[in-house]
Amino acid sequence: MSEPEGADDDWSAGTRAGFIDPISMEDDPAELFAGDAGTLDADVRRVLVQLLRRKFLLAEKNPAQWRTLLDNQQIIESRMHDLFVRLVVDHDRGVAYKQQVRSAELDVPILLKDDPYTRAETLVLVHLRTVFQRERGTGEASARVDIEELEQTVLTYFDPKDHNLARGQQEVRNAVQRLVTEGLLTEESAGRYRITPMVEVVLSTARLAELEQWLREQNEATA
Repeated sequence: MSEPEGADDDWSAGTRAGFIDPISMEDDPAELFAGDAGTLDADVRRVLVQLLRRKFLLAEKNPAQWRTLLDNQQIIESRMHDLFVRLVVDHDRGVAYKQQVRSAELDVPILLKDDPYTRAETLVLVHLRTVFQRERGTGEASARVDIEELEQTVLTYFDPKDHNLARGQQEVRNAVQRLVTEGLLTEESAGRYRITPMVEVVLSTARLAELEQWLREQNEATA
């Protein structure tokens, strides 16, 4: 039995009307892994993770991630606010960091845990901040210190009855290594470090004055 003329055309038209045309792969939602329900591009997600994992994101050290942050700052801030975490972007210093939101009116679950500095780390920070402030005050574009200078200065605040010099020096070097990891120091050559503007964020002028006063009192008590 022959088909009526035009039947093939009618069947094709009916097929197109009864089914959804296939979507090209280029139009598929981008999944980064199986079951991915996220909406951010991979580069933006990496910046978000970097901000949550580390204390600071430095423009000088991570220029590509810094640009991604600036281009997507609003959505990254939104994601962090969902976690009760505030994003601070300091354009002048080229640094971004996070702060735990705290409120007396709102029950806020604490995500960020305080990771206090040790005695040696605090003493190194005070000296770095003092040197940075002094050099900037004289018009210098950057400030640098040597490991020997740090050891000599910091060890004066240690217990004079403790004659284990090697242990004290190791504490100072461990402190310096942490500050390098956090981006407050950049090692330019063996034992020679450049102080980054991050030191101003960690130690404000007011906080520096408080610590310096405390150190003076400690020295006087020891004497």
